[in-house]
Amino acid sequence: MMENKCVIIIDSELPTGLIANTAAVLALTLGNKIKDIIGPNVVDGDGKIHEGITTIPFPILKSNPVYIKELRNVIGATYPDLVLVDFSNAAQTTKNYDDYTKKIAQHTTDELEYLGIAAYGDKKKINKLAGSLPLLR
Repeated sequence: MMENKCVIIIDSELPTGLIANTAAVLALTLGNKIKDIIGPNVVDGDGKIHEGITTIPFPILKSNPVYIKELRNVIGATYPDLVLVDFSNAAQTTKNYDDYTKKIAQHTTDELEYLGIAAYGDKKKINKLAGSLPLLR
């Protein structure tokens, strides 16, 4: 049985607010793309319901923009079985989704600057790609 893993890799030079925003967007998108990644609601000792949270860890790793872009391109070209989500400067500099779609259409993949990426899939493949990256602290 294949064991899956998820990682989020963010440009560690970004301001704290952009790091948090990038992580949130990447995690939300993965939550939408991956079936059963969010567990069922749980009940505490008082009988109060708490919404289900992710069923797997989401380590947030740090890197630089050059390596993030390189890793994004490698994953996209070499590992079609992995789920890849990216968050670029085009997304970060727009106010709504319509503006984002228009802005991203004006740039080639190579012109985009990536603030972060998320990858999900086979644990061995994820470890091979991102296993040497340190945790973002």
